[in-house]
Amino acid sequence: MTFSAISALSPLDGRYAPKLATLRPLTSELGYMHRRVQVEVAWFIALSDAGFAEFKPLTPGARTYLLGLVKNFSETDGEAIKTIEKTTNHDVKAVEYWIKSKFEARPELEKAGEFVHFACTSEDINNTSHGLQLRSARDVVVLPALDKIVLKLRDMAHAYADVPMLSRTHGQTASPTTVGKEMANVVVRLQAACDRIASVKILAKMNGAVGNYNAHLSAWPEFDWEAFSRKVIETPEPLGLGLTFQPYSIQIEPHDYMAELFDAVARTNTILIDLSRDIWGYVSLGYFKQRLKDGEVGSSTMPHKVNPIDFENAEGNLGLANAVLRHLSEKLPISRWQRDLTDSTVLRNMGVALGYAVLAYSSLMTGLNKLEINETAIADDLDASWEVLAEPIQTVMRRFGLPQPYEQLKKFTRGEAMTKELMQGFIAGLAIPEEEKARLLAMTPGSYTGKASELAKRV
Repeated sequence: MTFSAISALSPLDGRYAPKLATLRPLTSELGYMHRRVQVEVAWFIALSDAGFAEFKPLTPGARTYLLGLVKNFSETDGEAIKTIEKTTNHDVKAVEYWIKSKFEARPELEKAGEFVHFACTSEDINNTSHGLQLRSARDVVVLPALDKIVLKLRDMAHAYADVPMLSRTHGQTASPTTVGKEMANVVVRLQAACDRIASVKILAKMNGAVGNYNAHLSAWPEFDWEAFSRKVIETPEPLGLGLTFQPYSIQIEPHDYMAELFDAVARTNTILIDLSRDIWGYVSLGYFKQRLKDGEVGSSTMPHKVNPIDFENAEGNLGLANAVLRHLSEKLPISRWQRDLTDSTVLRNMGVALGYAVLAYSSLMTGLNKLEINETAIADDLDASWEVLAEPIQTVMRRFGLPQPYEQLKKFTRGEAMTKELMQGFIAGLAIPEEEKARLLAMTPGSYTGKASELAKRV
């Protein structure tokens, strides 16, 4: 079978491939190779500037050429590395040999060729590459996608700040809110969640086979390799990596920051699952309509249907994302003694976890952009729910010391169909000041929204 979108094993590279075009170059195997080349080149150039008599500083032309290997890295280069790997059966060594192959006919670089991957264990290259991949995926794809959702919800919060809506605690009629305030609740939660994702420091180490600079010190015992490693890791790109130095490790970087990052993304996704289900419910109630698109079919047999498929797709893919993210966060910080390879195969699924999340963000944005508020349906629901005024009435009764206000309203309203006339008749018989009675009589389910409007406009 020829590989194509419809023969892909994963829908991320099949049905949904176009929606993940921005993530694929960053977290695919090609992206991994690209970052490995970047790390090897940064380390090589830094070694030339370390002051070793055996490795003189590179000329400007050599530096430009090396940085060009990173900047211009292509799928053809990736295929060349894979060809080398067929012989080495070792992906990092294949990258090293590919870089050295690029030194041919360049005497300055050929002479220094053995300083490629000098004193490094594979994990020095891998953990830094993973860090670069995750930083790019977070900053270039994940957070911008989430920011769009936050912005859309903020716009909705402001636009619908004054639109009263019946709340439904436990699925039952409850004290009214506004549509905008419900969107504002999610804005605040999401913004805090995004801040947590953004604040995770991306750590990296370059300290050898068991984290002690053993090989490094065997070559130059008096050299401060720890300071050198920190400089390479923390110097901004392109000459460094722009990550945060991890001073203590076994052969692998402990991956605790990864667990923190993946947990932060998963918690954000959980908020969005909550939102997707709520919007799905509001569509079901008729509070929102969905804009129609010519040619779309809601059901193969029921022509009238316009299904909330975008919110359903978002919920499903957020669940898939969280399943993988949580496995990553639980598994990656665990390694037998100084190294086992269980993390290596698992880490190849970072793009899968983030891919399902990004796919869900896209579906959610599509769904949100289709929504049209149905104020008539919302208002009708409120007008049929006068029992919600039992709360303010009994609260005012408490203020003025009337006996058993809660119990009176419970007996009057519970299980009964309440109307405007019934509620106002009850209010008329209360022994409270006339101005307070007039205030309660003027109240409707639609006006009993507290500070909802103000809170919605504040976000």
